Amino acid sequence: MDLSLSEELVMLQRTIRGFVEERLSPHEREIEDRDLIPRALIDEMAGAGIFGVGFAEDVGGQGFGKLGYCVMVEQLARANASLWNVVGASVGLCGTAIDLGGDEAQRRRFLPDLVSAKKIGAYALSEPAAGSDAGSLRTVAKRDGDDYVLGGSKTFITNAPIADLFVVFANADPASGSKGIAAFVVDRDTPGLEVGPSDEKMGLHGSTTAQLFFGDMRVPADRRLGGSDGRGFPIALATLDRGRLGLAAHAVGAAQRLLEASVAYAKGRAQFGRPIGTNQGVQWMLADAATEIHAARLMVYDAAARLDRGERITDRAAMAKLFATEMLGRVADSAVQIHGGMGYMRELWIERAYRDARIARIYEGTSEIQRVVIASGLLEDR
Repeated sequence: MDLSLSEELVMLQRTIRGFVEERLSPHEREIEDRDLIPRALIDEMAGAGIFGVGFAEDVGGQGFGKLGYCVMVEQLARANASLWNVVGASVGLCGTAIDLGGDEAQRRRFLPDLVSAKKIGAYALSEPAAGSDAGSLRTVAKRDGDDYVLGGSKTFITNAPIADLFVVFANADPASGSKGIAAFVVDRDTPGLEVGPSDEKMGLHGSTTAQLFFGDMRVPADRRLGGSDGRGFPIALATLDRGRLGLAAHAVGAAQRLLEASVAYAKGRAQFGRPIGTNQGVQWMLADAATEIHAARLMVYDAAARLDRGERITDRAAMAKLFATEMLGRVADSAVQIHGGMGYMRELWIERAYRDARIARIYEGTSEIQRVVIASGLLEDR
């Protein structure tokens, strides 16, 4: 088994790294302070091909597959985490749901605008009473001739305040539970769709989230993904498999940057007449971080390569998301500790990275849900 990257992916890795350092990193503090990503910066990211890396060329993508996508995400994670969050919600979730569930006409209709970032996407699954239990949606979709009429609400929808296109999950047959869930592609200007005010969050400043409200929102039947009402939930789960892998890749990249900063600080910060890196307590934190980052990276690359070969990766995606995001939390905590008082000050980006890291163990399936997914895979009859 060879997990080394091809020459093409190494070139992608270097190109994205250079773009991040030259064009994105200088805007980190501005994004944090304004709680806003300038549209011009999103356009630059689109021009660099970032939104289309994981999609096929026939819909305008770069054709690098899921491994290429994870390689890109790992490098993008070296900048403000909100930049990745916009990409992850727009194409990692919304675009992926359309790619997986859409017919050829739907893929060619919606994906080119998403992978070029002409339109920003959002993925509307979570509800006030249906977070971890995503199968118990209360948003309903009633068939009315050639349309569906949707009523209900969604919560914590990333990109909602800026999105042009939404993939919305609703139950067309509530008596059937999750087997009645359908998925729809909805334009922002659809009558009956209301976007709530932006949420105020602990971290990820610059990445906006909000509630959605559907008041007798009429959606044409040709906007339904999957070919039937009951296909919505399988599309949601398959999309989350891939989204979790992207989150794991982001955790690897964010942790790697924190480790590099901690190593540099440990070499340069002197106490008691010597660099703090000569102390065993600091050395062990660095060693543990490096070991866990290496393990997480291998998990991500392995799962992504298997996905590109057509294998089912539900268990491996859950393992990668669980391990990598928990690892990021530990590395971020160690980075603050190594930097001491300065790690707690807004003067450095370390405290922001610490806050941004906390959500990774919650969204797209909490750590507890990942353990349920993994255990269910172990216990089911195969």
